[in-house]
Amino acid sequence: MQQSRSREPYFIFSLEIDKSETTYETVGQILDHLKQCIERDPAATLIATFDHLTHTRALPNGQVQEEILAAQNIIFCFGFTLPTPKSLALRPRSIGVVELPGSFFISFMEAPMPVANTTMEKWAHSICNRGGESANA
Repeated sequence: MQQSRSREPYFIFSLEIDKSETTYETVGQILDHLKQCIERDPAATLIATFDHLTHTRALPNGQVQEEILAAQNIIFCFGFTLPTPKSLALRPRSIGVVELPGSFFISFMEAPMPVANTTMEKWAHSICNRGGESANA
């Protein structure tokens, strides 16, 4: 995983997976896998998927990097705590999945809960071929 500053103080976690490193062939298949990860996690709830590429291309002035072949988000929420009303501004979570010509690019914004970050990292890494490992977070 790489970590970079997006807008203070949020970090972006990203993982680029060469298409030869995964059995998944499409963004849709990866989203299905991530849906299963979310459904198996008792603290997570699936909310929706969003086709960002289709949305952006439909805008009158929408611009998409030429190499982006598909781009979708899976939106979900972890329900560990609700400590203050302000905590809703940090939710829900989203994992972006982008198909590039030779790879898939997975990214998500850092969560304020380390356990959520660890879980999302595990889910992202489970997209790679790992000899049958699964993401049972």
